Amino acid sequence: MARVVRFHEFGGPEVLRIENVDLPALGRGEVRLRVKALGLNRAETLLRMGRYIETPFLPSGLGLEAAGFVETVGEGVDDFAPGDIVSVIPPVSMVRWPAYGEVATFPARLLVKHPPSLGWVEAAALWMQYLTAYGALIDIASLHKNDFVVITAASSSVGLAAIQIANMVGATPIAVTRTSSKARALLDHGAGYVIASQEENLERRLEEITQTKGVRVVLDAIGGPIFEPLTAAMCEGGILIEYGGLSNEPTPFPLFNVLSKRLTLRGYLVHEVINDQDRLDTAKSFILAGLASGGLQPVIARTFAFDDIIEAHHFLQSNQQFGKIVVTL
Repeated sequence: MARVVRFHEFGGPEVLRIENVDLPALGRGEVRLRVKALGLNRAETLLRMGRYIETPFLPSGLGLEAAGFVETVGEGVDDFAPGDIVSVIPPVSMVRWPAYGEVATFPARLLVKHPPSLGWVEAAALWMQYLTAYGALIDIASLHKNDFVVITAASSSVGLAAIQIANMVGATPIAVTRTSSKARALLDHGAGYVIASQEENLERRLEEITQTKGVRVVLDAIGGPIFEPLTAAMCEGGILIEYGGLSNEPTPFPLFNVLSKRLTLRGYLVHEVINDQDRLDTAKSFILAGLASGGLQPVIARTFAFDDIIEAHHFLQSNQQFGKIVVTL
């Protein structure tokens, strides 16, 4: 048996329980990990509340990211052996392969070996944020030197990863956050400019920053009324990639901005990179190279003990973090 986190009903953090459960037999191509750290993501709060793109059968586990060492390998697994130190690329289904537990099972193709020099906390904070940002900015938008890129929800783990990736390729990241309270920290973490959307005129500030060039790439996690000023400040042929939906307000379709500038509005899920082995291999190479060079450095907002998973989810749901929340075991 092993201790895992499950929920028996939808709701707030209090529905999470740590329970002892029997471990299922390993399937072909699967690997069992002894988990040392878990990366927390907003998707897990949505699953817990019954609002995620995946609908679980209750009781359900949850969790997308983990780091640890290989305990057991299943039939057909040749690339990993017990004792290997690995981190986990998020599976498409966290219901099928939940991460929250002292022990967790994953498909071997989603494991990445890491040297012992990379700590457990950092290893658990890698793949969701960097794959999401890479897939949008590099794989889809082909972000390159001298581009202006707007990054909303910039203090989130994906936002900070996007800032780092933009700097790696020589683009100028413009961080958008609600208030100026995080402006200094965003600048210190590589943002070229910071706009506080509740305190400044977003469209006017973007036009001042980009002058006549305009914004070519927008990475947005919010939606809602922000679409109008964002698209108004974009250049001809620009692309807005939507990967979130944090706003509770309706999202207008900015018809005349899209028509006059020939804009592309593109919905995006990281699953499209994870499910394509060639694209995933290219992404892994980019991210691992960035880690080796120091261009990519996970920003950790706060760590919690496994027994404090409810408190960790309260903090995750508060939207107060700057970077990634990690749970250690």
